[in-house]
Amino acid sequence: MSQTATLDTPLAAQAGNGRMPRQIPYIIANEGCERFSFYGMRNILTPFLISTLLLFLPAADRASDAKHVFHTFVIGVYFFPLLGGWIADRFFGKYNTVFWLSLVYCAGHACLAAFDDNVNGFYFGLFLIALGSGGIKPLVSSFVGDQFDQTNKDKAKLVFDMFYWMINFGSFFASLLMPIFLKSYGPSVAFGIPGILMLIATVIFWMGKRKYVHVPPAPADPDSFMNVARTALLTRRAGHGRPGLAMAATGVVGALLSLAMSWQWGFVISACSALVLLLAFGGIGTSMQLERARGVHPDDAVDGVRAVLRILIVFALVTPFWSLFDQKASTWIVQANAMTRPTLSFFGNQFTFQPAQMQALNPLLVMILIPLNNLVLFPAMRRIGIEPTALRRMTAGIGFTALAWVVIGTIQVAMDGGTPTSMAWQILPYAILTLGEVLVSATGLEFAYSQAPASMKGIIMAFWSLAVTVGSLWVLIVNASVKNDAVLGYISHSGVGVIAFQMYFFAAFAFVAAVIFGWYATRYRMTNNYRA
Repeated sequence: MSQTATLDTPLAAQAGNGRMPRQIPYIIANEGCERFSFYGMRNILTPFLISTLLLFLPAADRASDAKHVFHTFVIGVYFFPLLGGWIADRFFGKYNTVFWLSLVYCAGHACLAAFDDNVNGFYFGLFLIALGSGGIKPLVSSFVGDQFDQTNKDKAKLVFDMFYWMINFGSFFASLLMPIFLKSYGPSVAFGIPGILMLIATVIFWMGKRKYVHVPPAPADPDSFMNVARTALLTRRAGHGRPGLAMAATGVVGALLSLAMSWQWGFVISACSALVLLLAFGGIGTSMQLERARGVHPDDAVDGVRAVLRILIVFALVTPFWSLFDQKASTWIVQANAMTRPTLSFFGNQFTFQPAQMQALNPLLVMILIPLNNLVLFPAMRRIGIEPTALRRMTAGIGFTALAWVVIGTIQVAMDGGTPTSMAWQILPYAILTLGEVLVSATGLEFAYSQAPASMKGIIMAFWSLAVTVGSLWVLIVNASVKNDAVLGYISHSGVGVIAFQMYFFAAFAFVAAVIFGWYATRYRMTNNYRA
């Protein structure tokens, strides 16, 4: 169903300015309902765990364990895109995979509503949501990209921004309303409403079935990424060793050692660390010997593998951003629980903000900043000769995210000193964090799709989601580290509390990542991999 520009094609279409695909509204509406569903349950998860499900734990341990459960869930949500991307790319296609995993997603919500007083049943529901939500995550955004070709590719950026705007539209109302439902009507209703929205999202997506562009799954490819990588690692060259294979083998050994430490670190940290070691050392090893695959595989296949490895470096450098960003739903809520709560009066009625409702600031600011950036900021930058390229935007975004954590850490220092602090003080770091988000996350969706080779769209988007898993992995590692007596002793001599120390540590982590990302961005060559 693709088109190729010819001499008879209107000049606007040849330039990439063709009409907007008519099927886009179905995908956008589906995304709005699905995001309400996801954020509706996610944003009340930490307070629900602390106040209800984890009451069997000592009070002092509940916040830490709730944070651990939350980030373990996030790791699952952003790990299962690997499975969803692989199934879609190789077997069932994007539409079928999204539809059937959406039904799994609905079943997970039903479990949360039904087992709000049963730990095992509730955690099984979280697993189903992680499988369903994670499995469709890389596919819906890449499915959006499939609806465009060279005749209308210039509309893609607008739609990706609309797509991200709708995500935050759903998130805003979910963040605002679900804490009220949790407090007023209990967890069964509060977790049941997101389930209904997910069912509506699935029906809307199904209604557009006959209007979509369906890109079929790629057939078995002898020149696939894995086959080219295997050839590169195993091929001998006269007079040369195989340093790349030794590097990949080091990753395997490291992964096995990581899994062996699961008794001490916990399975989630060990398994995720093992995956990171395999990807990092395997990728470096493949890059070292990639030229050995030429002659065995076509040049474009070898060049495609190199392109993917370069994209994965970008993704790896974004992981510190996700470490910071996703803690607004855990660490920042824990901080807000210890702050004074502002009260507003509406027509004689008093309304007191709940800690979880502060998260509504994030999607509200996103809906403001995306059009502001596109209509005001970016045009102004171009007028003075600065092109806001994708990688420049992402570099700045990581830097702004680090700055937000400097601010939130400073607020924590004031609280630790005994200063009564209103939740309203969190507005400033939320604003800075959100500016970083729209520069990194919204841009990353567009970047990941445009840079991915045609046969790797789903899996590349899955790797983009895997960056979030690695980001939460850093959080779990840091949380586990601060339980060590030696680390606690060092923090006690630093002059700040444990929470504030962690906040400043994450800020420094992101600042270093922003510097390295900016350096690498100057060496990255952009490509255009939209359909012909």
